[in-house]
Amino acid sequence: QVQLVESGGGLVQAGGSLKLACAASGRTFSSNYMGWFRQVPEKEREFVAGINWSGDSTKYADSVKGRFTISRDNAKNTVYLQMSSLKPEDTAVYYCAAGSKTYTIRTTGRSYDYWGQGTQVTVSS
Repeated sequence: QVQLVESGGGLVQAGGSLKLACAASGRTFSSNYMGWFRQVPEKEREFVAGINWSGDSTKYADSVKGRFTISRDNAKNTVYLQMSSLKPEDTAVYYCAAGSKTYTIRTTGRSYDYWGQGTQVTVSS
């Protein structure tokens, strides 16, 4: 059992930055990888970024490469998503997730076992 709680969402103007955090508790040692997804109404949940347990491997969606950075601090059981150069198209509810189906980072929602409740990010023009 893993519990995930996101924080850091809010309203920001286009071009601005936000840093999201995902605090994990429970059996965090069982999660081989963690990721960030986002979702807007009427759309499928979209993979944004992922990171493995050691933090030496990351994956990003093409839409956020060069603008977003995922990192983790295992001592604090926390994963971060630094978002820069934000665009209105980045507006969504952002979710963090943890998975253990493989030892490598996965990019599909069904590959993750635990999900946070989400945090709203709104980017205004």
